[in-house]
Amino acid sequence: MMENYVVPISSKVKAKRRVKKTVSIVYIALIITLLYLPVMFIILESFNSSIIGYEFGGFTFKWYQEMFSQKGFKDAVAVTFTITLLSTTISTIFGTIFAIGINALSNKRRQSIIMLNNIPVLNADIVSAIFLFIIFQTVGAMFGRDHPLGYTTLLLSHIFFSLPYVVLSVLPKLREIDDNLFDAAQDLGCTPFKALIKVIVPAIAGGIFSGAVLAFTMSIDDFTISYFVSGADIENLSIWINNIRTVRFGKLQIASSFYTIFTILMFAILIVYNVLNSKRLAKKKVK
Repeated sequence: MMENYVVPISSKVKAKRRVKKTVSIVYIALIITLLYLPVMFIILESFNSSIIGYEFGGFTFKWYQEMFSQKGFKDAVAVTFTITLLSTTISTIFGTIFAIGINALSNKRRQSIIMLNNIPVLNADIVSAIFLFIIFQTVGAMFGRDHPLGYTTLLLSHIFFSLPYVVLSVLPKLREIDDNLFDAAQDLGCTPFKALIKVIVPAIAGGIFSGAVLAFTMSIDDFTISYFVSGADIENLSIWINNIRTVRFGKLQIASSFYTIFTILMFAILIVYNVLNSKRLAKKKVK
């Protein structure tokens, strides 16, 4: 009868494991610190009674109250969110349609179109900003408009740089589904439009959601492109904050107060989404 023998672990092996574990913990802590330190600074600055960013003059809630009395700030918030929501919606819809069309092409053509789609993603913001500025000024001159820049050009620019991210998010999901799924839906009685809406779109919903989140994130804090194409009368939050006068009169703290509320709200939404998604996946496993 054979006996089970436990091979003793040497003290050197144990020491190596402890060192590896310690290094891993320190590394993770460092990454988390680097990622969330700017967020913590913004939160701290929103409660800073001093208008000088590098000095802490005491704890206060007054900047949260003054958010509602700053007209320029409220206008910038309105421009930011309307532009972001509109550009996210439009780029998500058209980006999904473009991705479906690209996926239906032959491999050679697909690669060519994807390469063209990647150009705005790989371009430096300043290059895209100058390009769009020249295009809008040229088109404006053709139609006799000396000052064509404004809300419309700002919206078109945000759609321009958001749309490629949606395409890149949706394409991998399209490659995961069966190529015959669309034809099978039509064979079962669906019209092409119903097959697209009821079969293909639900199958790639994760990619569409990821693309929409990316488009939203890219749009809400864009500065370089927005600065070139918005004109003199339109300001989003990033342009408003960049203004040298925002250092005075507590405008920096007002902006920090707004972003603190926004950050906490986004964290709450992500937590709720992850919890609901985990429950949904758990139910699927049970079934």
